[in-house]
Amino acid sequence: METEAQVAQHYGRAGIAERILAALREANGAGAPVTVEALSAIDHFHGRGIVATQELAAVLKPQAHERVLDIGSGIGGPARWIAAHCGCHVTGVDLTPLFCEAARALNAATGLADRVQIIEGSALALPVPDAAFDCAYSQNVVMNIADKPGLYREAFRALKPGGRLALSNLCAGPDTSGFRFPVPWADTPATSFLVTPAEMRADLAAAGFEIVSFRDITRETMPATIRNRERLERDGPPRLGAHLIAGERLVEAQINSARNAEEGRTIAIEALVTKPA
Repeated sequence: METEAQVAQHYGRAGIAERILAALREANGAGAPVTVEALSAIDHFHGRGIVATQELAAVLKPQAHERVLDIGSGIGGPARWIAAHCGCHVTGVDLTPLFCEAARALNAATGLADRVQIIEGSALALPVPDAAFDCAYSQNVVMNIADKPGLYREAFRALKPGGRLALSNLCAGPDTSGFRFPVPWADTPATSFLVTPAEMRADLAAAGFEIVSFRDITRETMPATIRNRERLERDGPPRLGAHLIAGERLVEAQINSARNAEEGRTIAIEALVTKPA
């Protein structure tokens, strides 16, 4: 619980929704509608932003009749995008109270409060019933969780038989010495828990999942990672960006995260697994 409190404190920053909506009004005009597209430059608070969400949704393939679980939902950008574009109902669970507060406010602002439910809670004790969801996903959350087998067991419990889980995880590279901090998920090693891709596979199998696909996407995403790092170093944060969530300190963290990937300290994994029917 001490680690979870540290994680929530790391991410928590008051007034998130108010800052985002004010920035949108300044950029787009006071009367411009608040849509998932307008928010997408800001509220996909993970590596590669909206592009990563679109890619993971293409792997998961949520259907209109399905109930979807977002584990570590942040301020709800991916949940809103998937609900809006796939026609499904999404339940997001996040540890950080200020993220949950912002997510609910932005759900209301986009008219999606009836399609996206946000629950405050831990990924290690998901506050949802057994076998309640057709599919689930999690993006760049496991780096904050030491008990990864516990996370995967909870996801397994929450899914219906035959349910599927899509994951976008950062894993440990072959040499993590000289790891650069801060990174977006942690200021120090105290709340950063990376495992190797082999350990990730083993943890998923131990939880009972069958692995459908398991891909190292580091090389194919590297050009975008480098471009974004160079842009941040040259220009600083964009007018609309994730720094509105976490503050200007995020710029250094994003640059360090890119450098860690470029120097082989992290590996990006995209996986799809299923709960046996």
